Amino acid sequence: MGEDSVFIVGHKNPDTDSICSAISYAYLKNRLSGTSRYKARRAGQINEETEFVLRHFGVDAPDYMPNVGTQVSDLKIEETEGAPDDITIRIAWEYMKESGAVTLPVMNKDNTLQGILTVGDIARYYMDAYTKTIMSEAKTKYYDIAETINGTVIIGNEHAYFSKGKVLVGAAMPEHLASFMEKDDLVILSDREDSQLQAIECGASCIVICLTENASEAVIRLAEEKSCVVICTKFDTYTVARLINQSIPARFLMKREELLTFRIDDYVDDIKETMGKVRFHDFPILDRKGKYLGMISRRSLINMNKKKVILVDHTEKSQAVENLEEAEILEIIDHHRIGTVETLQPVFFRGEPVGCTATILTKMFHENSIGIPPVIAGLLCSAIISDTLMFRSPTCTKRDRQSAEDLAEIAGINIEEYAKEMFRAGSNLKNKTPDEILHQDFKKFIFGETVFGVGQISSMDSEELEEIADKLQPQLEMECGKNGIQMVFLMLTNILTEDTMLLSFGKGSEALVKESFAKEVKEGRCVLPQVVSRKKQLIPAFMQSLQQT
Repeated sequence: MGEDSVFIVGHKNPDTDSICSAISYAYLKNRLSGTSRYKARRAGQINEETEFVLRHFGVDAPDYMPNVGTQVSDLKIEETEGAPDDITIRIAWEYMKESGAVTLPVMNKDNTLQGILTVGDIARYYMDAYTKTIMSEAKTKYYDIAETINGTVIIGNEHAYFSKGKVLVGAAMPEHLASFMEKDDLVILSDREDSQLQAIECGASCIVICLTENASEAVIRLAEEKSCVVICTKFDTYTVARLINQSIPARFLMKREELLTFRIDDYVDDIKETMGKVRFHDFPILDRKGKYLGMISRRSLINMNKKKVILVDHTEKSQAVENLEEAEILEIIDHHRIGTVETLQPVFFRGEPVGCTATILTKMFHENSIGIPPVIAGLLCSAIISDTLMFRSPTCTKRDRQSAEDLAEIAGINIEEYAKEMFRAGSNLKNKTPDEILHQDFKKFIFGETVFGVGQISSMDSEELEEIADKLQPQLEMECGKNGIQMVFLMLTNILTEDTMLLSFGKGSEALVKESFAKEVKEGRCVLPQVVSRKKQLIPAFMQSLQQT
């Protein structure tokens, strides 16, 4: 996603204005900045009306972003190169020195993490007591032994493994070798031919001849006859004895069980506690397919790159994407009342008393002398039609209507015909569950200690709204109590008759409706004539009543 990305996102239950404004503002910001860093996102499921709009203008829905908390992808990931799982301890150490890493990821051929090798693992290997058979236990390849001691395999299969016996230095007289040497041992010898022949006769699986590049013909003949591997090196016996145990494969020392890894999309809040409980210095990061990407350490948490966001069409924290407090809010563009979103530093805020966020954005295009393409014009026009209920809502201003008409001309649509299709698509609720219908456009409000939720469904079909009312009444009861909500309301708004059937449930809900609109609630419902706007009519009336109690 890139550390410079800025995400433009609307509220949790996005309506057409929320989605279309996010897309349109991302386009405008990218044009103004000459970049592509501004990206539209959605914080919830898109409804049928918005789906119709996007499909009509051939626009993909924004990617889903339900949470803007800092993720591993927002940290600085050290691109520590993974080492092949067949390298030796010596080569592994070279990897660490070159990269300055104290933790080395060990990989197989398809870049899947096999294990972790640390400087501590290597130090313990050298400092702790170990048996003389450790090289055979590790199944060390003869080629790796030769390479580690800067030698050459003169006789034998260099790709075979030393897998049985111990390592010893044959410093005794030749006649004494048989007394402490056993079959299959690996023997480090000087350049004395008699000692070499004796070691082979005693059944050595491999002899290492020091201070020479070649073996004598007699030694070669006997080694071939006895199937003994011969390695020659110019190093002396002390140097060989000191280096040879660096030839064991790294996989023998690495930790491979219960590896503590994190995924690129893990949230930092979820991994911080785990990182604090263990004494590891570095932690491997895997992509979504489980492939290794790099390493992070506790230091990575110090300079985290918080997600940068721009909010459109809301200022209520209860309506905002999850973990908003962890993000860096850069701007807010809205047409509602100023809500409960808080920022740590001054931000660009633009709020205007119009019927739709898209109306504000249309003005911003003109202010910046940026032409509006037909597709963007279509999205902005759709948002205005939706939010103003085709100019019937009391929130609608002259600017909204004028902006919509200008945008419709650019987009090449007839507002009335297009609006009917759009609203028809949005009111097609036959295959939806009561929960889906209620949350199609549902917002949570907090006033003092009172918490209530209000959903709204708009339709041109009176019969459909009656059916929805019967279907949704029990759902309100189920919703009450969730997320601290004490009262639940659902506005079933008839666009043609310009009224709303209001469903309500919860302690104090009927009294609140009566106080706000002087209407009696019978069996959890009442009709509010000329009330079509949640933002400008219902919520202000509720807030005023609550303020007086």
